[in-house]
Parts: sequence; C-alpha cells; structure tokens
Amino acid sequence: MKTIKDPVHGYVEVPSELVPLLDSGPVQRLRHVRQLGFSYLVYPGAHHTRFEHSLGTMHLAGVMARNLSLHDQERLLVTAAGLLHDIGHGPFSHAIEPLVIEFIGENHQDLGTQICRGEVGAILEKMGIDRQEIESLIQGIHPLSGIIHGELDVDRMDYLLRDAHYTGAPYGTVDAHRLIRNTSIVDGRLVLEESGINAAESLLIARTLMRPAVYFHHVSRIAEMMFQAAVMHHVGISGKGTLESFLRMDDSACMQALLNSDDPVARDLSQRIYQRRLYKRALYVGRDQVNASRMTQFSTSVKRREIASTIAGEAGLEPAQVLLDIPPFPGDMSLHVQVQNRHSVIGLAALSPLLNTLNETRRGQWRLGVYTLPEHRERVGALAAEVLHVKPETTQGRLFG
Repeated sequence: MKTIKDPVHGYVEVPSELVPLLDSGPVQRLRHVRQLGFSYLVYPGAHHTRFEHSLGTMHLAGVMARNLSLHDQERLLVTAAGLLHDIGHGPFSHAIEPLVIEFIGENHQDLGTQICRGEVGAILEKMGIDRQEIESLIQGIHPLSGIIHGELDVDRMDYLLRDAHYTGAPYGTVDAHRLIRNTSIVDGRLVLEESGINAAESLLIARTLMRPAVYFHHVSRIAEMMFQAAVMHHVGISGKGTLESFLRMDDSACMQALLNSDDPVARDLSQRIYQRRLYKRALYVGRDQVNASRMTQFSTSVKRREIASTIAGEAGLEPAQVLLDIPPFPGDMSLHVQVQNRHSVIGLAALSPLLNTLNETRRGQWRLGVYTLPEHRERVGALAAEVLHVKPETTQGRLFG
C-alpha cells in the first residue's frame, strides 16, 4: 500500500493492487493537466491538477464502497474507476472538450474508455479487473456507477471541496462523509437516507454558488473562448486529425504548440492568454434579455464564429477580434437522486422545496457573452446587441445580474 498526503482529505491510501495504475503513463499525465483550466487567471492558487482530483475521487470511492459493504472485488473495481475516471481529459480540461465533442463526436468519458484499452487495459487485466466493467462505470451505465457518476457522486464531492480549497472561494463546503454514511443500496440502486437530506442540500447549494464564482467566472470564460479560437485557427476549421493529437498533450505542450503556431491568429490569442492580456466583455446578458433557447442552438464553434464575424465586420474589425460565448443552458439538478424514508423511496424534490429555488437560480446565472479588445468594447457591444436582438435590461437584471 502507498500513502500520499493530500491537502483536502489528509492521508490517502492507495491499495497495493492500484499502484501500477497510479504509476501508468495516462494517469501520471494528469499531473500536468489543470483541474480548472484557466481559472488560475482569476484565482492564482488554482493550479491543482486532474491527478490530485483523481486521487481524491479514488479515496472517496473507497470510503463509499466500504460504507456500502461491497465485497473486495467490487471495492477494487470502484476505487480503480475513481482513479481512472478522468484519464480522457485533454489539455486545460473542460476548455477543449466542446471542440472535441463537436468535431470528433466524443467526450472525455468516451476517450477515457479508449485509453483503458491500451497500457491501462493491460494493467487491469493483470489485476483481474474486467476492463469493460471499468468502462461502463466511467460511462455511467454500470449498476455501481452512481458512486462515480451521479448527482451526489464522489467525483462532485471531491472537486467541490478541492476547487474551494485552491481558489479560496468559500462556497464549496460539502460534508462528504455524512453524505457517504447516509447512502445505501436499495433494489440495486443508490439512495439517500432521510438523515442525509441536509448534507445533500448543502452540496447542491455549493454547486449552485460555485458556478458563477468559479466554473463560469467571466474571466475564465473569456480565456476559454480565446483558447478555443486559437486551437481552431491552429488546426483549421476541419482539422480533426490535428485536434486528436492535441488530446494526447498536457497543458504545457498544448500552449507551446499554440505559441509557436504557423497561424498568426493562434499565436496572438495564445500570447494574450499567456501574458493575461485578455479580451473584455462588450456584452454580457442573461436569459431575460435574449431568447436563451434559441441562442443555445447557435452554440457550436462554427455558428458562433459566423455570428461573431458578422459583428466584427460591422465594427470594422478582424473576425478573430470578436468572440461569442453561448454556454450550455444549465439543466435541473438532482433528477435522479432518490431519498429513502420510512415508507418508500421517493424523489428528493418532493422533500426539499429548496431544490426548485436552486434550479431557478442556476437558470438565472446563465450569461451570453461577447468579448473583444478593450478599446472596442463600446462599439462592439452596441452592434452585438443589434445583431443578437438583445432586449433592454430589466430592473431585476440590474440588481442581481
């Protein structure tokens, strides 16, 4: 057994059987992939990595497995899945994933299952672990996948605690061990006991508050849009092959490739990110000012690029000097969480009036952004409002936007 000191969970024990996985190339690569992408441009301490998070998820998965009294082989399977669940992430984590989904048609879970068929797969075979079971756990279709891949999973528990620790944002407090102690298996599915409702609500509150403060902070979004534009200029609009090669890189290799790109736009955008000379918000509006459902239909990079180019053209700017950001519209939380009371298993929403409020809050946090060079903000903002048919801001929007 190997023991590792972790700043979030204290001492984390890696079972001897999992040490070869821990030392494998795909897992060690995660030491060089930031957990929060470009959030370090907002929070200087946010340099923690996917490797740390994977260790934390593995640790909590083991705690959950023991609480559920899983037998030894199931416990090994679940902890291995916790360690491997993020090996499919590309450089800067979620910053590159929208391009991967759009142009390659896969997400990081899909890529993770592919990686499990190489070096990692050979190690799993020696361990006596069925690779297909690991893949189904990562994909969220295994009977035990709720431990890793659910609304109240150990993955979320760890990243909320870890992201709050490294950013200093005081919103990610989660009582992970109370949640785990109050989770059980009923009729083959994970359920939350009544005594864990307050802890579950605390996690959902943390997720809600961390969205605008960390995960969708406007500076992070600006850097992500600049990064995605730089990548697309570097690989070309249909450069699937080059984009696939990017996915095997870590953050440093990816940034160096962009800084030394043959494409001048890719070089300029990546240099601006590297030196933190970022674009600024020309327009930043909520769902009450635009047709949000219509806007999310334009969220592909190609469509966003077309609209941004139109705005840039009317402003007399180069196409890449205007970027349009249309984030995914947030879905409701806790659709699949069940609560076991003394009489039946029912949905959490039936017992927690707070849930509807939190889901409405998340919808109100959504923002469409148009970003440009600081000196062009006013002109670009006015033109973008015309092109996108932006409605005047309401009093409520001015107070709470």
